[in-house]
Amino acid sequence: QVQLVESGGGLVQAGGSLRLSCAVSRSTNSRSVMGWFRQAPGKEREFVAAISRTGDSTYYGDSVKGRFSISRDSAKNTVFLQLNSLKPEDTAVYYCAAKSSYVNNVYGYEYRYWGQGTQVTVSS
Repeated sequence: QVQLVESGGGLVQAGGSLRLSCAVSRSTNSRSVMGWFRQAPGKEREFVAAISRTGDSTYYGDSVKGRFSISRDSAKNTVFLQLNSLKPEDTAVYYCAAKSSYVNNVYGYEYRYWGQGTQVTVSS
């Protein structure tokens, strides 16, 4: 059974930073493409970022490009999302997800496994 557990969310002022973590079950992390998505109340789920199995390739949604950074530590079975220069419109529940291939990264239906989410709230 694959498990993804997010942490690191919280309340931060605009312009601040947060670092989200996604702990991945040992059997999955090293061979999974990992992604982050977010969903704000009343809005559709939005792709945030994805990282390849080896970590040498990353891809970002337009709204976060240049502000967010995805990385992974295979030794710790953890994927990170660094959120910088946060804006109130970044407020959402952030989810990590896992899939097998590094294609169609922006589509949530491509990801097989999902975490429970962590809330990020940015105050103005």
